[in-house]
Amino acid sequence: MSSRSLTNIVSDILAVLRARWYLRSAELGPRVRLWGRPVVHNDGRLIIGERVRLVSTIVPLELAVGHGARLEIGPGTFINYGCSIAATELVQIGPRCNIGTYVMIMDNDFHRLEPERRQERPPSAPIVLEENVWLGGRVTVLSGVTIGSGSVVGAGSVVTKSIPPRTLAAGVPARVIKPL
Repeated sequence: MSSRSLTNIVSDILAVLRARWYLRSAELGPRVRLWGRPVVHNDGRLIIGERVRLVSTIVPLELAVGHGARLEIGPGTFINYGCSIAATELVQIGPRCNIGTYVMIMDNDFHRLEPERRQERPPSAPIVLEENVWLGGRVTVLSGVTIGSGSVVGAGSVVTKSIPPRTLAAGVPARVIKPL
């Protein structure tokens, strides 16, 4: 066994142990790996599937689950550093998704638009990312959105409406560019 492969094995074991420690309030599948130190607030149900890879090295990954809410991350998903995912009702990320740096996913707007009602929290609406969705860097996904399986959302986009399966969407607000 070469020293390089031994180093990779040790690094992998440490990433699994780090996940078990920092995500101890979550329901973890086998072989969840974590690099770095995330910020985790779990007052609900945080479910992380098998072989999920989480990076929290350069900028912390933030996972927030409100009281009675649920955040599910499907098996084989990759979430890069700087992401902020907040669930006040439901955020469901399907299997084999790829989420780029600084992505923001929130199922609630956290305040109303009317000036006299800005201290009120509006109702939440679930966010669902189906299987094999790829979100580019700095994408924002707002409440009530479903992104269909096999879709790609271009970097810097703001997703305000649902995206159909197997499409490329981009822009502010995001719109379908072409089928895949």
